[in-house]
Amino acid sequence: MARIAVGIEYNGAPYCGWQYQDHSPSVQVEVEKALGKVANHALRVVCAGRTDTGVHATEQVIHFDTTVERNEHSWVFGANANLPDSISVLWAVPVSDEFHARFSAVRRRYRYVIINRRIRPALLSQRAVWEYRPLDEKRMQAAADYLKGEHDFSSYRALACQAKSPVRTLYQLDVSRQGELVFLDLEANAFLHHMVRNIAGVLMTIGAGEKPPEWAKEVLELRDRTLGGVTAPPGGLYLTGVDYPEQFDLPHLSLLPVVW
Repeated sequence: MARIAVGIEYNGAPYCGWQYQDHSPSVQVEVEKALGKVANHALRVVCAGRTDTGVHATEQVIHFDTTVERNEHSWVFGANANLPDSISVLWAVPVSDEFHARFSAVRRRYRYVIINRRIRPALLSQRAVWEYRPLDEKRMQAAADYLKGEHDFSSYRALACQAKSPVRTLYQLDVSRQGELVFLDLEANAFLHHMVRNIAGVLMTIGAGEKPPEWAKEVLELRDRTLGGVTAPPGGLYLTGVDYPEQFDLPHLSLLPVVW
């Protein structure tokens, strides 16, 4: 058996999320079907992080095991020939059996994209989250600074989150603006279910002037999701990269979403 690691980008709008669901189309099913045609046998893939309904990825990482030999060109172009336009394989490389797309990952990165203007957007529908209230990115950054570091993020995870521990280390949480677009860039050792969207909801409330920057810290210290902020919509969320130990020598694209 050979193990292959693969980088994938996708538009999550048409899907119920990454993971297989029997009631709706998923990214996982499309990827497994396409790679299975190249391998000429059924296969199962494992991803670095399961994205929710409507969430996108500029570089999701997966792995799978196969009994056949194919070169990188065959895996990439063969799979893409069988994938819908909303999903594309970026790269494929052989890895050792020690590699695991989820458990070998040491850091993950997300970008949350907000279009901040009075008029509802058309071209960025489902690719960025519309916020009509004027946002003060400096207030948002002041709030974001309270969340950096290692914390118990119970107040920022979904009630249905199945992670054994709510403790995560947030290495980066930067807020920036380019015209009408506001970006939240996050990097952590791992993320909890809805963690990024819950952080975005709190920061947007603060940016709109409804709460002071200190509220982000107050919510954190409550350690109670029921007392937290609104969960922001999924359409502006992108998984932008996953880091692994150098021993695996994987491609490192660091792609950001093109939204304008």
